[in-house]
Amino acid sequence: MDVKITIKEYKEYKEDEILRLYAAVGWTAYTDHPASLREGYENSLLTLAAYENEELLGIIRVVGDGFTIVFIQDILVNPEKQRQGIGTALMKAVLTRYPAVRQIELVTDHTPKTLAFYKSLGFKELSEAGCCGFMKC
Repeated sequence: MDVKITIKEYKEYKEDEILRLYAAVGWTAYTDHPASLREGYENSLLTLAAYENEELLGIIRVVGDGFTIVFIQDILVNPEKQRQGIGTALMKAVLTRYPAVRQIELVTDHTPKTLAFYKSLGFKELSEAGCCGFMKC
């Protein structure tokens, strides 16, 4: 990891820094509805943040019960800090926190970059596990 980061629980929602991070990665579906995003954070199972000094570099947010299922809802890293191990560190922190959970799931873009990232962390596409997924949009 090229940057020295600290990963800690994100307990105090700071709307300005969260909206800045989501805007930086282009997730406008969230930034267009900041009140819903706040509610999502307040009702999440766990949120971890990666900081360099006081600067928020990345965040991972999970929902679920923490015993039978964990769903990784969001993982974002500031584009200027990507490919420096921050996303990997955030993901490993979640996987370490929930070692006995059978189903740790996520939905992501189907690109070579994202596929390689999640497969490097031991994730499989649902079809590789004999499953399929559904989404109501």
